[in-house]
Amino acid sequence: MSLSEVDPPQDVERAIERARGANRRTYAVPLEVYRRGDQYVLIADAPGVDIRDIDVRVERNVVTITVQRRPKFAPDDVVLVDERPRGEFVRRLFVGETLDSSKLTAHLGSGVLTVLVPADHEEGGVHG
Repeated sequence: MSLSEVDPPQDVERAIERARGANRRTYAVPLEVYRRGDQYVLIADAPGVDIRDIDVRVERNVVTITVQRRPKFAPDDVVLVDERPRGEFVRRLFVGETLDSSKLTAHLGSGVLTVLVPADHEEGGVHG
């Protein structure tokens, strides 16, 4: 018994996308952002991503989250279905002047990246 999925029009479309490098395009990281007390909480989906493939940076009050999703199959594997998006997922958020971005912390667990950004008591915010 073998597992296969045959859809000639989609197979041709996938082959064209691969040739163009469509699986390497940049996507947006899905986010949830909220304020809880004196900190902003940024939650990003990163299922199946190794922590080494996640980069969180703060530059001039901009938090940049970059997630690189790589295929799980090896070059010599016979791929039967390849529909999972992969490539670079990026999100940039403006961190208001009143936030203490030097104390940013990040944690990855169960495919979810949680970034905590402490905030001052003054007005400000995170804008995506």
